[in-house]
Amino acid sequence: MSGRDRLERRLLRAASEAIRDFELIAGGDRILVAVSGGKDSYALLHVLMRLRERAPVDFDLVAVNLDQGFPGYPAEVVRAHLEAVGVPHRMLRKDTYSIVRRLVPEGGTTCPVCSRLRRGILYNAAVELGCNKIALGHHRDDLVETLLLSALYSGALKSMPPKLRSDDGRNVVIRPLCYAAEEDIAAFAAEMRFPIVPCDLCGSQPNLRRKRVKELLAELTRENRAVKGNLLNALGKVVVSHLLDRDLQRRVGEATGEDPWIDTGDVGGCATDDLQADVGSIGHGVRWR
Repeated sequence: MSGRDRLERRLLRAASEAIRDFELIAGGDRILVAVSGGKDSYALLHVLMRLRERAPVDFDLVAVNLDQGFPGYPAEVVRAHLEAVGVPHRMLRKDTYSIVRRLVPEGGTTCPVCSRLRRGILYNAAVELGCNKIALGHHRDDLVETLLLSALYSGALKSMPPKLRSDDGRNVVIRPLCYAAEEDIAAFAAEMRFPIVPCDLCGSQPNLRRKRVKELLAELTRENRAVKGNLLNALGKVVVSHLLDRDLQRRVGEATGEDPWIDTGDVGGCATDDLQADVGSIGHGVRWR
C-alpha cells in the first residue's frame, strides 16, 4: 500500500468514526462543503466524496467557494479543481475584504471579523442551494488549540463542536474531520498535489495567541507524542462533577469516585493508559462506511 493510500485510509477512518459518533450525516442530506482552497477543505471534500461511494445512506454534496475580494485571490484555481473532480459546485464572490479593512485598525488581526462575515454568507448560500448542512474542514488540532485558547485566554472550557445548529435554526454545521490529525491532512494534501491557495492574501497579522498555543502544543508533542490525542480524548471524557461549574454541580450532584490529585498524584505525571489514548482509540465498533 502506498503512502497516499495509507493516509487516505487514516482520514476516511477518522471521518467515518466522527460521522457515526455524532450522527453528522443522515439519509437525504444535501451538504454544502465549504472549499476555501486550503489543504483542510480540499481534504474534506475528497473524504466526503469517497465516503459517499460506500456510505450506508444516500446524500448529496455541493462544493461552495467564496471569493471575499482579497487581492490576487485565484478563484479560477479552485474552480478548475472542482471541475476536475466532478463535484457540483457554486463559485461565490462577495467583497468582504473592503468591509474588514474599514472595521479593523491597521495592523490588527482581521480573522474574527472576516470569519463572521464569511459564515453569514455561507449560511445564506446553504438555504438558497437547498442544503440542510454545512461541512467545514476543522480538524483535531483546531479543536485542541481552541480548547486551550478558550481556557487560557477566555476562562471557559469549550471548543469547536462537531455538530452545531445555528441560532436561527436554519443551518447545521458539521465537522467530519474533527478526529483527523493536521499532520495527516497536510501529508495527504501534498501527496494529492492539491492546488493550495495561500492563506495570507488578506495581509492580516497572524493571530498571535493561536500561534503561541500551536507552538506550545508542538513543544509538548515533542516530549510526548500523545499530547494532542489526549486533549482530544479529554473533550469526550468530561467529569462534570469534578469541575467548578455550579449550575452543572446542581444538576449532577456531589462528586464521587477517585480524586485526581490524591489517587493519581500530580497531573503532569499521570501517564496512565487511559490518558495515553491517541485519536485512533476514539470511537471503536462498527464503522460508518
